[in-house]
Amino acid sequence: MRRSAKIAITSVALVGLCALAGCTTDPNVAPPDPSAAQSEEGASPEAGGANEWFDQELFDTQMAQRDVAPEGPEDEPYLQHIDAEMVDTAEYASTGPKKACFANASISNPWRQTGWITMNQQLEVLQEEGVISEMETRDAQDSDDTQIADIDYLISEGGCDVFIISPNSTAALTPAVERACATGKPVIVFDRGVETDCPVTFIHPIGGFAWGIDTAQFLIDNLEEGDKVVGLRILPGVDVLEQRWAAAEHLFEEAGIEAVDHFTGADPAEIKSFISDELAKGDVHGIWMDAGDGAVAAIEAFEDAGVDYPVMTGEDEMSFLRKWKETGLTGLAPVYSNFQWRTPLLAAQRIFAGEEVPKEWVLPQMPIEEGELDQWLEANEGMPDGHYAKFGGEDLPGYPEVWQERQIP
Repeated sequence: MRRSAKIAITSVALVGLCALAGCTTDPNVAPPDPSAAQSEEGASPEAGGANEWFDQELFDTQMAQRDVAPEGPEDEPYLQHIDAEMVDTAEYASTGPKKACFANASISNPWRQTGWITMNQQLEVLQEEGVISEMETRDAQDSDDTQIADIDYLISEGGCDVFIISPNSTAALTPAVERACATGKPVIVFDRGVETDCPVTFIHPIGGFAWGIDTAQFLIDNLEEGDKVVGLRILPGVDVLEQRWAAAEHLFEEAGIEAVDHFTGADPAEIKSFISDELAKGDVHGIWMDAGDGAVAAIEAFEDAGVDYPVMTGEDEMSFLRKWKETGLTGLAPVYSNFQWRTPLLAAQRIFAGEEVPKEWVLPQMPIEEGELDQWLEANEGMPDGHYAKFGGEDLPGYPEVWQERQIP
C-alpha cells in the first residue's frame, strides 16, 4: 500500500512575491552550492534543510493561496485574483486609444512563445475596441543590459501611455522599472517581479513554492518512504525555479523520500544520461521536473532501460500530456498559468477606465490531474507539442489556427 502524507498548514503571513530578501530572478545571482542541495543531517527545519532558497513564510503563504477560491469571472481565469488588495487608479482615467509599450525579457522558449501569441491576439481585440492604438514591443533576448536599454529608450522616445514589463531578472531591472514609474505613466509588471512597489500592479500566478508543494505532495502520496526521486531542473539562480525545488526538497525530506537533483538545461541527451546513471545505481521510483521541457526524453530513458515507468510530474506542455496518455504512467501536470499573458493588457484597459486593480494580482495556478487529462487533450487537439494546454485564449480571434501554426509576431 502506498503511503499518503498530508501537509499541515502552519502560520500564514500573506506577503508579496519577490518583496522578500533573497527573492530574485537574476541569473547572475550565485545559487547555493550544488552539494548543499542534498539533505544534510542536523540541518535546521526552519531553514528548509540545507536549501538556502527555502523561505518558510513564503512557503506558508503560497500553500494557503492554493486553497483560496479566486475572485473574479468563473470562465475568465486571467481576470481572477487571490487575496487581492485593490488600488485606486482614478488618476490614470482617460479616454481615447492609448499606446502601450512592452519591454519583454524574451520569447526564447515555448512557454513564452505561447504567451506572446495569446497576448497579441488579446491586443487585436483591444485595438478593435478602441482601447489600445498600438503596442510597441522590444525583445531583450534574455539580456538584462538590452532590456534596461529598451526601457530607457521607451521612456525617452516611445511616446508611451502605459509601460508593460516582463523583467529578465529582478535586481538588475529594478532601477529601470523605477525610472518608468517616475514618468507618471502607469507601469504594469508581470511574470517575474522587481524590488520596488512602484508599479500600479504586479501580475503573476501563485508561484514557485506552490508548484513545489503540488508536485512533491503528489509524489509523496504515490510513493513509499525510502523511495528515490530524481529531480530534473533546467537552470540555477532563477527564483521561481529555485523555489519549486526548495519546496519539493523540504517536503521530500519530511516524508523520508530520497531525492537527488541534476541541472539539465532541458537538453534531452543530458536528461537521458542522468537518468541512465541513476538507474545504474538502483531503482528510480519518481521523476520531478521544474519545467516540462524534456519530459518526453525522461520517459524514453525508462523505456530504453526496459524498466517500469516512474511516478512523474511534468507540466501542461502538450508533449508531456500526450506521452502521459500514451504510456498510462501515474502523472501530474503542474501549471504556471500561461494565460497571465492576457492580463497586463486587460489591466491597462481597467486602469485607463479608472477602475480598481489588485496591487499584487495573484492568478490561480491549478495542476492538471489524471481525471482531467482527456478533457485537456481533447480541448487542445491539433496544437503543436510546444503548446501549453492552459493557455486561456480559446475565445480570442484566430483560435485555433494562430496557435496551431505558431504565428509568432
